[in-house]
Amino acid sequence: MKRLLLALGVVAVAALAIGLGTSATVGRWIYEEGGRAEAQLYGFQLERVTAGDVAFTVYRGGQGAGREAVVLLHGYSADKQVWVRFARHLLDRYEVIIPDLAGHGDTGFVTGLDYSGPAQAQRVAAMLDTLGIAKVHLAGNSMGGFITAHFARQSPQRTLSAGLFDPAGVTSPIPSDMGKLLAIGRNPFEVRSRAEFDAFYAMTMAQPPWLPGSVMAAMSAQYQQRRPALAEIFTWLRDRDGLDAHLAEITAPPLVLWGDQDRLIHVSAAEVWASGLPKATQVIHQGIGHMPMVEEPAETAAIYRDFLTTVSKEATP
Repeated sequence: MKRLLLALGVVAVAALAIGLGTSATVGRWIYEEGGRAEAQLYGFQLERVTAGDVAFTVYRGGQGAGREAVVLLHGYSADKQVWVRFARHLLDRYEVIIPDLAGHGDTGFVTGLDYSGPAQAQRVAAMLDTLGIAKVHLAGNSMGGFITAHFARQSPQRTLSAGLFDPAGVTSPIPSDMGKLLAIGRNPFEVRSRAEFDAFYAMTMAQPPWLPGSVMAAMSAQYQQRRPALAEIFTWLRDRDGLDAHLAEITAPPLVLWGDQDRLIHVSAAEVWASGLPKATQVIHQGIGHMPMVEEPAETAAIYRDFLTTVSKEATP
């Protein structure tokens, strides 16, 4: 009955979205409340986890005795919601934890904090300490993949596997559309108008899910409001802590999964990761952009589940 009521709530939110047009205020409410309702529908609960200098807001579900844990890390400027429709397909077998990383989502931004990949990886380790989780399957998209790789390098004994979904962190042989913009001094994430947001959003996915106009308006407004924070975070990420010369130090089983239409990080980077990582599994998603877990959540989750099953079999004596 509880799940039925939640499902009805999600439907009501969708109906409200269609009926109320493009108000950014309404859109923000729909995104936040509809997102939480959907996560609850799938079996996630919202929790706060204090770890060092950050109090993480996380979705957590699938807890059970003897279950392995999967932690999913979002990319730069995104939040935990991008993983929910993917992660629902893991809850029958794994404990799943999806945090808003420092500077993002409900965890929040604090100026002056260290937002580098290594520092974020250390915070993830501290979060796991608070939760009492010794070992983990860690996966991340974009910046989250960069943090995943740093975590695996820093804490090999804690890393059961490393899922790298269109990760940042190495030099692409072919520049992406974003790379070309950065070369002329423009970060497409730093949005100043609705037109700039629409151009940026089109770069993030080749097959974006439908969103009502009010939610798109809210996302545009929020990106404009967050521009100073995103600019500060980006100074900790651009051209720092690159992993090109350190891939062989990542010993956990890696999955390198990429959308061949990625406009933010060119798919040519996939081969750099796959050739540098010992025993890498490489999958190229055809017709998909930078966020495969959002564009094709069920299909991408099936690939990841197969990978985890293989890892478990190979780890069994």
